[in-house]
Amino acid sequence: MEVIKTEIEGVVILKPRVFEDARGYFFESYSEKVFNEVMGREVHFVQDNQSKSSRGVMRGLHFQTPPYTQAKLVRCVRGKVLDVAVDLRKDSPTYGKHVAVELSEDNHLQFFVPRGFAHGFAVLSDEAVFQYKCDNYYHPQADGGISILDKSLGIDWRISEEEALLSEKDMKHPLLADFDSPFKMD
Repeated sequence: MEVIKTEIEGVVILKPRVFEDARGYFFESYSEKVFNEVMGREVHFVQDNQSKSSRGVMRGLHFQTPPYTQAKLVRCVRGKVLDVAVDLRKDSPTYGKHVAVELSEDNHLQFFVPRGFAHGFAVLSDEAVFQYKCDNYYHPQADGGISILDKSLGIDWRISEEEALLSEKDMKHPLLADFDSPFKMD
């Protein structure tokens, strides 16, 4: 597995070793041992989630507040999404900055989003099936978000606002400027 570093420390793209032949392909999508070795620290995932969405659906930018913060390992198993992590650690030199990566069934890339980041994605294909692992259980009382359409974040979602399909909950998240972050660097 290849680790591709990004502009933000701790946010990485993981590229598995894919074995292809006339029958199709095979790759190891997750091994806790290999993952912890390449990350250089131990992360223990406790919950897997999956969503199915159509083109234009935008989900996020979500997070869980302390003490229920979550790190996520995400991938797209069908279709194509633009996946984004936004640094919400108020004492971080990259606070408010983001990393965006295209994840697809063809590139097999995975994206690690550490604790203290908001996470979201936009569906770029007709349909997408999205899977992710979390290192902490979901707690409804700790659910939070930043507006996925906050222009100050500078994210090119590759989906127009007119085409965007958001949940009612996601339309009510505050802008980053109106958010008092409870997150700090480790």
